Amino acid sequence: MTGICDGRVVIVTGAGRGIGRGHALEFARQGAKLVVNDLGAEVDGTGSSRGPAGEVVDAIRAAGGEAVTSGDDVADWKGADRLVRTALETYGRLDVLVNNAGILRDRMLVNMTEGEWDAVIQVHLKGTFGPAHFAAAHWRERSRAGEEVDARIVNTSSTSGIFGNVGQTNYGAAKAGIAAFTIIAAQELARYGVTVNAIAPGARTRMTENLGGQRPAPEPGEFDSRAPENVAPLVVWLGSPESRGVTGQVFLVGGGRIGVARGWERGPTIDKGARWEPEELSEIVPALLAEARSET
Repeated sequence: MTGICDGRVVIVTGAGRGIGRGHALEFARQGAKLVVNDLGAEVDGTGSSRGPAGEVVDAIRAAGGEAVTSGDDVADWKGADRLVRTALETYGRLDVLVNNAGILRDRMLVNMTEGEWDAVIQVHLKGTFGPAHFAAAHWRERSRAGEEVDARIVNTSSTSGIFGNVGQTNYGAAKAGIAAFTIIAAQELARYGVTVNAIAPGARTRMTENLGGQRPAPEPGEFDSRAPENVAPLVVWLGSPESRGVTGQVFLVGGGRIGVARGWERGPTIDKGARWEPEELSEIVPALLAEARSET
């Protein structure tokens, strides 16, 4: 199995099902060696099973690839450390980290519990930070030792974090945080030969099947634009040597579409040169908003 990631060692978290499974299988098809991480939990994060990760590893090995499982909890500090060490101890190196693990605890803000908020933030945001921290520390050591590093981190944001979605203040806040984390980590790690990017995927998975607005299933033989494996080609390319010059970006990807997300940018501005009186702003703010709308 050879391809654009031939010989690279890749960790994919949440790789037992859905989008993460597609990432792992495509990385393997492109020649990478995999650490397939998954707790095998339910959508809300409860329970666990080694089954899903093991099935992905079996599929990779059956096709002639190399892969091992990891059941570490990426939201646990020691678990994140063990995950990175699994790659280093198994293959002697690490080239790519794909942070994909996630859960849902959807609830309207006025009904959301502290536990529902904490669980989602823990898995998505800390579960991105922990593995990235230990991977980055390893690459920094290699760089300082004089080795040439050409490493990648690919994080998973969401349109809920970029554009918002009712009932997902916890999930959206975590995913917006991951987008910001990506941009800042890219700035910090460039000196060590590490690029950091993120995706906001659109696909049919366990986490989206209960959301409204789902498209009907395609007819037999038609392209399934909602299939989760359609996200993998961009992620694999971002994990390859081909993407060396791309960092600090958030991509929208789904089906056959790839787009670049535009982050916060400074829009229309007015400077009085002195302190404003609150009543003055009744004219100023609407005028600024109107000007901003006219530029889009």
